[in-house]
Amino acid sequence: MSLASAPVRTAETSVPLLPVLAERWSPRAFDPVAPVDEDKLTAALEAARWSPSAANTQPWRFIVARRGSEAFDAIVANLMGFNQVWAGSAGVLIVAVAELVDAEGKERRWATYDLGQAVAHLSIQAHHDGLHVHQMGGFDVDGLRRAFDIDESFEPVSVTALGTVGDAESLPEPLRQREQAPRTRLPLADIVVVND
Repeated sequence: MSLASAPVRTAETSVPLLPVLAERWSPRAFDPVAPVDEDKLTAALEAARWSPSAANTQPWRFIVARRGSEAFDAIVANLMGFNQVWAGSAGVLIVAVAELVDAEGKERRWATYDLGQAVAHLSIQAHHDGLHVHQMGGFDVDGLRRAFDIDESFEPVSVTALGTVGDAESLPEPLRQREQAPRTRLPLADIVVVND
């Protein structure tokens, strides 16, 4: 599927958003042969690198694995449930790791929050450049820890599939329905608790 034919699933918002935010969505159908442009991948990782963090601690690390590599296969092997069915078609899998304890043994309380911001920046830059991402929490943390010899001061928090959108018809039925379902979110009034 070419970028020109990739589906656009613009969010319905109460006020206009930047198009890159309104049009961002998380597909499960990725093109299993399309390569990921290395400059676009680097730009997404640079966006993550330049995201904000508490006291500029930058408590994020990324395991970046391209389709066809042993590292990619190790990540796929540690995905759970339906994630293992579709994520192997992505061009790149990225394990997002938070440094929970610094070199002196002090807890980095905001590390997972900061890592989340970094991955959000990555996803927006990728979408801006015509790529898509899908973030996953369904994976074996200990399995990834063993596969990549991740120190106990670090915690794998999410896995991101990155690549070119593929054909939703390639997905098994339950996933195909989810892929084609309308995008939904709770109303703004339900998530803003105080608005004085």
